[in-house]
Amino acid sequence: MQPVMNPKYPGLSVRVADDGFAAYIWGSDFSFEVAAYGAAEIGKPVAQWGVTPIVPYRKCYGIDPEEFSSFRDAADSAIFMAYLEDQPVGHLVISTNWNGFAHIDELAVHAPARRHGVAKALLDVAQFWSRKKKLPGIMLETQNNNLGACRLYERCGYVIGGIDHLRYRGIDPNTAEVALFWYRLFDNPLENPISSPASPRLVP
Repeated sequence: MQPVMNPKYPGLSVRVADDGFAAYIWGSDFSFEVAAYGAAEIGKPVAQWGVTPIVPYRKCYGIDPEEFSSFRDAADSAIFMAYLEDQPVGHLVISTNWNGFAHIDELAVHAPARRHGVAKALLDVAQFWSRKKKLPGIMLETQNNNLGACRLYERCGYVIGGIDHLRYRGIDPNTAEVALFWYRLFDNPLENPISSPASPRLVP
């Protein structure tokens, strides 16, 4: 796959992950601040969720670059890296799930590079990859304490298909963290192709 450029952010591109993936992971900060928990409801916009403010804390997912090593150069999975001015700042791990949907196994952006369209560009590549494989849609999971991610997925056309209040109870019986399963359904495989003016474009 050729690099994908975003016309809104000329210095932003997405490429298939290379041998620098591990070094990029170890050198990046994927943490984010949690300041509230949202009471998600299926069919209700994020802006209308009840919100419980908390004392802010920093959350960081432990990302292991070797965990998805077999996903590179595979028929039903891929790893992409996002670059700003040729510096790696984000990544996407995507695969074909057992239920036929594309599954975003991981999407993360280096903290200083956020609000530059990186996550949106990676989601656009996920859509391109999924449509190219003629899959019916994309699914992913996030949590009710990552409200920024929830707003992004909603803006990108994802809807909540499931809410799991027990998923993280084995880790912490008292957790308020809830798993939210988001879906981007493709009604028409040709809808909003990646080459449309509103989307990133493939460059030679």
